[in-house]
Amino acid sequence: MNARIQTFLSFIVLTGASVTAGCGLDQHSRFQNSFLPPATHSEPTNLDLDHPPLVEPGILTKDVPGFLLADPQMPPRRTRGDAKVEEAEQHFAAGKQAYATGELDTARQEFDLAIDAMLEASDLNPADRQAYERRMDQMVDTIHSFDLAGLGASDTSEEGKFEKAPLEDILQMTFPVDPKIKDRVRDQMAATVSQLPLSVNDAVLGYINYFSNRGHGTLVVGTQRSGRYRPMIQRILDEEGVPQELIHLAQAESGFMPRAISRARAGGMWQFLVWRGAEYGLERSAYADERMDPEKATRAAAHHLHDLYNQFGDWYLALAAYNCGPQTAQSAVERTGYADFWELRARGVLPIETTNYVPIILAMTIMEKNASAYGLDQIQMDPPVEYDTVEISALTSLPLVADVTDTSAVELAALNPALLGSLAPPHYALHVPKGSSARLTAALALVPPEHRAAWRLHRVAAGETLAAIGGRFGVSPATLLAANALPAHAAVEGDLLVVPAAPRALAPVRHAAPTHAVAGRTGSHAASHSASAAASRRPPARHVVAATRHSGAAPAARKPAGQASAARKSAAKPATLVAHSAAR
Repeated sequence: MNARIQTFLSFIVLTGASVTAGCGLDQHSRFQNSFLPPATHSEPTNLDLDHPPLVEPGILTKDVPGFLLADPQMPPRRTRGDAKVEEAEQHFAAGKQAYATGELDTARQEFDLAIDAMLEASDLNPADRQAYERRMDQMVDTIHSFDLAGLGASDTSEEGKFEKAPLEDILQMTFPVDPKIKDRVRDQMAATVSQLPLSVNDAVLGYINYFSNRGHGTLVVGTQRSGRYRPMIQRILDEEGVPQELIHLAQAESGFMPRAISRARAGGMWQFLVWRGAEYGLERSAYADERMDPEKATRAAAHHLHDLYNQFGDWYLALAAYNCGPQTAQSAVERTGYADFWELRARGVLPIETTNYVPIILAMTIMEKNASAYGLDQIQMDPPVEYDTVEISALTSLPLVADVTDTSAVELAALNPALLGSLAPPHYALHVPKGSSARLTAALALVPPEHRAAWRLHRVAAGETLAAIGGRFGVSPATLLAANALPAHAAVEGDLLVVPAAPRALAPVRHAAPTHAVAGRTGSHAASHSASAAASRRPPARHVVAATRHSGAAPAARKPAGQASAARKSAAKPATLVAHSAAR
């Protein structure tokens, strides 16, 4: 009972407290509101906002300096290549200034130095490769136009014809893959034996498709021409212990044309730049450029490829370095950590020409080794070039040599593509028709060494008189009598007369300028280097990159040029023949 009473009383107390609290809150609210004015009540206002007010653009930023609004960009890292480009610009500007004032010799020298510096800059990795290539093209176009207009490159009276490298334009192109040939090519490669490792992927298949169709004629013509030099090239590659399939570099580089000139001013069958050729003993002078000598250039190319394989330990990387330069290839390997050509190609760290260069070589190799499948088995190759070699002891004209060898100066020039004009310099190894060397040596002894650049020899034909012979060469009969110690005013049929012709004014020998429009990343170059100066710029030997694949046959240890002998050949490590399975 007490519990119920206590509970009832507690309920009453709580109810009273609640009522009191509610009244207090209401009173407090009324107390506060009594000091405020009554709220006004009005109709809502309709605002016409169909056309928002115009605000001046950039009103908040018009007084802010532009450099604060621009996205901050770090300047590209300056490289040694950029310094070389600046050096080239200085020589280029000096050349234009000299050209404008009529100092053509100085202009030529400065332009030569400018292009030399640009070529070296390419190997030193300029920070902005695209800007470098655009500037190179501009320089080349300008210098070439100066050549044709005032420096004399358009006058070819004293120099032979130089040809454009036939495959140069396709190095920047890729071609579609014919899906019908994929399995067939893989089967062919699996059955192919090659000293050079082979692989097939879409890049290789694209070039096989090109050379099977649109480019078939180029491949056929080059294969025909290869007959002139193939035995010599195969012999040298064997002596140097490098894969025989490397002969296809000469096909890709020049189509086996000894006087091919590229836009980058690389020259010869194996497309050496001047300074690179000098590293391997290819000398260059006002009279001759040994990069154009098929045998010497082949020996130098084999040496260079041997060295590149020793540096990279991989034939695909060696081929890539041959095209773009060992420093460029080495830099790509070091930046990515991959010593694998296909990986470097996929990552886009090699020049575009280089990424297609190796697939071209592989496509040519596969096609030639399966010639019947590609219509190459019935090609009639040109006969091998045969000649005797005579070392010339004094400056000697080709017309004088032609007088003795029963040939023409044009034919002699074809046998000696390294000659830049009609004169062979002292100590030059002159190629003459097979079987004529002894006759030439004896005949040259009749002409004083100091006169061999101008004097001629003439064999008297039946019925010829001294007057007729003198009229032909522009000398008097008395001069002929004195020069040959003839006792009478007659010459006997069959006599070999010395003709002391006056030396004619020879135009200075110029180095070839391309005769085609410049469209690529590098250009015409009329530079003249000494071998010693070029060799002094040879890059230091780099460490050997460990090969992870495609290592192929290791070349034999190389000896200096000129020492290829049977002993060296027997000591050379033979290239291993390997059968390849399809890869990639």
